[in-house]
Amino acid sequence: MTDHLITRLGHRGDGIADGPVFAPLTLPGERVTGDLDGQNLCRVKIVEPSPDRVAPPCRHFKSCGGCQLQHGSDAFVAAWKTDVVARALAAQGLEAAIEPVFTVAAASRRRATLSARRTKKGALAGFHARASDVLVEIPDCRLLDPRLMAALPVAEALAIVGSSRKAELDVAATLSDAGLDIRVAGGKPLDAPLRVALASLADTHDLARLAWDDETIVTRRAPEQMFGDIRVVPPAGAFLQATKASEIALTEAVRGIIGSARHVLDLFAGCGTFALPLSRHAPVHAVETSAEMLAALDHGWRMADRVKTVTTEMRDLFRQPLVTQELDRFDAVVLDPPRAGAEAQAAQLAYAAPARIAYVSCNPVSFARDAAILCAGGYMLDHVQPVDQFRWSAHVELVAQFTRKT
Repeated sequence: MTDHLITRLGHRGDGIADGPVFAPLTLPGERVTGDLDGQNLCRVKIVEPSPDRVAPPCRHFKSCGGCQLQHGSDAFVAAWKTDVVARALAAQGLEAAIEPVFTVAAASRRRATLSARRTKKGALAGFHARASDVLVEIPDCRLLDPRLMAALPVAEALAIVGSSRKAELDVAATLSDAGLDIRVAGGKPLDAPLRVALASLADTHDLARLAWDDETIVTRRAPEQMFGDIRVVPPAGAFLQATKASEIALTEAVRGIIGSARHVLDLFAGCGTFALPLSRHAPVHAVETSAEMLAALDHGWRMADRVKTVTTEMRDLFRQPLVTQELDRFDAVVLDPPRAGAEAQAAQLAYAAPARIAYVSCNPVSFARDAAILCAGGYMLDHVQPVDQFRWSAHVELVAQFTRKT
């Protein structure tokens, strides 16, 4: 057994001691012992606990890999996530006012991808253990909305009818206003008997919609989502913010940044999370690489009343970012890229005229890189609002305001 002092947390939430040595489920300031396996400390024992250590609220925490930080107090986690943002900015030579972290409530996740596999006696569904292919059942999960927990027996039933003993299903489950919306990947090829079995399963479990890979098997009720007060039916498995509360917080922050803009551009628009609420006040041009998501956005706008014009454009913004001549007609831009960020688009925005940019990010590192590009091109980073929508995880969401220097 070796003795170590944990000095910081890594980007995955593991404690790090000098070496470096990685110790899961530890906190800065703790003295721990364990068996060293390369750089990893196994069978960790806490010798001197941190005052920030708390009893995990979920009984599955030690075995399940769905959460990483339940052993830290809420105040500690919020401070650490604030520091993650600050350090990412500092690495690019930037600093900004960082607002207090908005943290979602427990048991509020409205979407999750469950793993499911057949067993000799039936099936298992849940999350993987940390850094493992071992599947852990989660009947008392404190992360998922109680209504989303109904997806666990659905995932088990899907594994029984649609997977082999060696395969594992990915079951993307989303709460909609009409009930559970399920999309499955990794199962058997569709044939006539499987279609019949899946349709019967959807009826038995009262699913709103069931899709197998890219094919919708049955839609019993339209699985609508509300973006502001506008109804949208996203494609099966489409991206949504993880909780409704975080979606509202991000939307309100974006609306505050955009202000009284007269022409708004929404880049990486998805199904309209921001474009549709903003269309209540200004015309919006929404750009997205997925034709299906744009079709859902467009249909939602056309069915709404008292909205300004929303136009859509299918475009790969990584390969073909909007250039200066296209950007100059907008006075405000919403930017919500995936984890890789929007380096090419940020470079074009740095030379353009939009007065304000609302940048929504799920990766502080790629955000800070893009922020440096914007600031070098004449923008000011006014403030950053962290949003902890993946509670008890190492993930950090944020929304930031950029304004053009005068």
